[in-house]
Amino acid sequence: MMKKDSGIISKALSEGRATLSEHESKRLIAAYGIPITREIEIEELDDLTAATREIGYPLVMKGCSPDVTHKTEKGLVRVGIRQDEEARAAFISLKKAMGVSKGTILVQEMVQGERELLMGLTRDLQFGPCVMFGLGGIFTEILRDVSFRVAPLEKLDAMEMMGEIKGYNVLGSIRGLPMADKDALAKMLIDLGKIGLENMEIKEIDINPVILRGSKPIAADALVVLRENPHEEGNRERYIR
Repeated sequence: MMKKDSGIISKALSEGRATLSEHESKRLIAAYGIPITREIEIEELDDLTAATREIGYPLVMKGCSPDVTHKTEKGLVRVGIRQDEEARAAFISLKKAMGVSKGTILVQEMVQGERELLMGLTRDLQFGPCVMFGLGGIFTEILRDVSFRVAPLEKLDAMEMMGEIKGYNVLGSIRGLPMADKDALAKMLIDLGKIGLENMEIKEIDINPVILRGSKPIAADALVVLRENPHEEGNRERYIR
């Protein structure tokens, strides 16, 4: 099978890295058709104005490094940025917060949506790549409301996964919100399975949150783990134990 990673994975492995940065992770999943946020990766403050003009306010800004897998806990996310002064202050504070970590800054569109989902992939020793779907956001590990299927997935498999979670009604027309585009969600799950099947180097993929912007899903954050990393907390057990 032809891989679509454009050298992202091989570059990371050649550098001895176990994870991809958020920007790399999203480029990888986007290559397989998964919708992601519009974003620009910058290194210098001088590049900030051009990036904010291209993306447009409101913005999210994040510290981005393959060495940092839990950005929120480390204070590396700024949301609701609406003007140049705020963007400049966010850049400076993020660079300071990253300390000695060699990283960049992501200037990212701020996706508006009231429903957050989770998608992922884990490589099981017995079954191979397994695709995951559930409720996302900051309460993922508390709710643990997820379902699994072994890749490859057909559309029926993806639809069944959605129906198995306890929070299934979140996908419906509630509180004036439109019904989620389940066809689009199903395609994302199918595409995740393809990524796992075509890239044996991948151990895990975590896409959280997948935000429903109206009815359409979009990946607002992503993490790809390439091989066993004793410092990385994420594994299948944390979701299903």
